[in-house]
Amino acid sequence: MKRRVLFVCTANSARSLMAEALLKHLAGDRFEVASAGTEPARPHPLALQVLQESGIPVDDLHSKQLTTLQDQHWDYVITLCEKAANECGTVCQPAQQIAWDFPDPVPGNRHVNFAQTLKELRERIGLFALVHQKETGLKPLEYNPVTVFRALGDALRLATLLLIREQKKLCVYELTTALAASQPKVSRHLSSLKEAGLLDTERQGQWIFYDLHPQLPPWVRRVLDETSASHPRLIEQETRRLHGMSDRPVVRVV
Repeated sequence: MKRRVLFVCTANSARSLMAEALLKHLAGDRFEVASAGTEPARPHPLALQVLQESGIPVDDLHSKQLTTLQDQHWDYVITLCEKAANECGTVCQPAQQIAWDFPDPVPGNRHVNFAQTLKELRERIGLFALVHQKETGLKPLEYNPVTVFRALGDALRLATLLLIREQKKLCVYELTTALAASQPKVSRHLSSLKEAGLLDTERQGQWIFYDLHPQLPPWVRRVLDETSASHPRLIEQETRRLHGMSDRPVVRVV
């Protein structure tokens, strides 16, 4: 059974929305996630922007009033500001109450502030998900051939997979250049490939790199290998653009 997590802050326009999107992205197979505000406002454009730049879907994100969710069962209620923690100490009982206090990036209204908040949230939420992963154990991914071939059936997604297979790790910035496509479009396709279990992510500094998922079964790897070998010119132009970049992020080998 999935554990239910509710993130709460005052406006539900930045921190709690970003936390909701992150946990869904990182461990949506193990958690049901929502967010709400005590005084909800519209989602902040910069919050949505930094999420999209990291390849995290934002299509379903919207601000919600806490009163519409507080009567539901929640396993965890996580507040992200002191005001919400003070106001929400008794809601959603008997949920476990967790208080995380993150600086509000909204007053500064700068991209760098929102990017830093996203980075810090990702680290905290990644640890939260890891703790519960150790409790429940990893479940092997199931690779449905219909899902896999549907993902491979789009030219841009296929090119993305072949580029990542060839280069080992690529970030959104590199892929937008190689594919000559917009960042939102590339991020949407990366999200689809990740949901299909074909890609995994790793953060290094400010960059999130995508690589082939370590649980990828041999038959999927063979499909990619044989496609690349049989059609060597399929991503020739994209590879040329990639090698022409003068400011590619450096991948740290671990």
